[in-house]
Amino acid sequence: MPFPSPFHTRTGPLNQSHEWRNWSGYLSASLYEPIHEREYYAIRNSAALIDVSPLYKYDFHGPDVLRALNRIMTRNLERCAIGQVMYTAWCDDEGKVIDDGTVTRLAYDRFRVTAAEPNLVWFEDCSYRMDVVVRDISQQLAALAVQGPAARRILEQILSGFDLSALKYYRSAQGQLTGIPLRISRTGYTGDLGYELWVDPEHAAGLWDAVMEAGEPFGAQAAGILALDIARIEAGLIMLQVDYISARKAHVPAQKSSPYEIGMGWAVDLEKPAFVGRKALLREKESGSHWKLVGLEVDWESLEAVYARYHLAPMLAGRASRTPAPVYQNGRQIGQMTSHTFSPILKKNIAIGTLETALASPGDRVQLEFTVEYVHHPVNARIAKLPFYNPERKRA
Repeated sequence: MPFPSPFHTRTGPLNQSHEWRNWSGYLSASLYEPIHEREYYAIRNSAALIDVSPLYKYDFHGPDVLRALNRIMTRNLERCAIGQVMYTAWCDDEGKVIDDGTVTRLAYDRFRVTAAEPNLVWFEDCSYRMDVVVRDISQQLAALAVQGPAARRILEQILSGFDLSALKYYRSAQGQLTGIPLRISRTGYTGDLGYELWVDPEHAAGLWDAVMEAGEPFGAQAAGILALDIARIEAGLIMLQVDYISARKAHVPAQKSSPYEIGMGWAVDLEKPAFVGRKALLREKESGSHWKLVGLEVDWESLEAVYARYHLAPMLAGRASRTPAPVYQNGRQIGQMTSHTFSPILKKNIAIGTLETALASPGDRVQLEFTVEYVHHPVNARIAKLPFYNPERKRA
């Protein structure tokens, strides 16, 4: 049975929908109101508070910490400065992705890793006989994401110890909130200006209250997984077990993906010393990948025509879908869309998908399978580059 997160004393009373889901063993709000539109627009127009405590968190420290992390991760952690955050993947010996997450350098010999799923045993195995200690600190750290264009102005009112305007994208710093020590990182899963605040669980309620009070004049509010799902698709951000399957959970080899196939080829450093999966990834780099992650933009008139056959109109305010569906070109299946949604800010239906690399050129036409009244229909779409939404304020 899922248990409450450190913020549950605040998120519980706010959840009018009473709709919860199990996120890594925690109760996580799907949405707080009867519909999720206001929560989504808080992310894009003001600021949203999102409880991301269910992320798995690991502490690495010791003399061999860089050696261990560079053996595990596809990126070169030698280049990670103190206070820097790197997004990376880690693979099995075949170069297939096990998980993806962030690595934050807290000190010369200390790093924190976040992950979507449990990885302690894998991390310990890969660090065998190295002078490094790996600890699962998932329950020892609460995490609150404050995401949206007003996030910086809200947090500047309550944080002390550093200048938020000087905190660069994917950087982290230590500070205080009315005497509460915390670490803040300019990171998030919405593709917008945003920060994540990391505190001891005992301070979670106080942190929530302070951010909500400062954010009230800006229209800040709590947001659940449904709003977050739409935002992350707009930002072209992949989700484990949705847009790709972990190599540990794949039933057959065809279900596994390499970093190149899930849009993370940029995070593979083949120049650094040996790491798990390097030989296989080097071969793939030389020969090319069979699959490619792409964006897909649905042709509205084509979708509308399908619904019109049943005297219906396409739904504009629905939830994002994590149900995969085939993608066709000239009558042949060339891949699948894995996440799709109607984007309220872009005013179009969009999807993330995986296609055969040879047929995945931006601008090319394809057909997506949509189910209307229990019948599968082809709907025209165009291959697009990711992300769909990428405001300048995210990095400014």
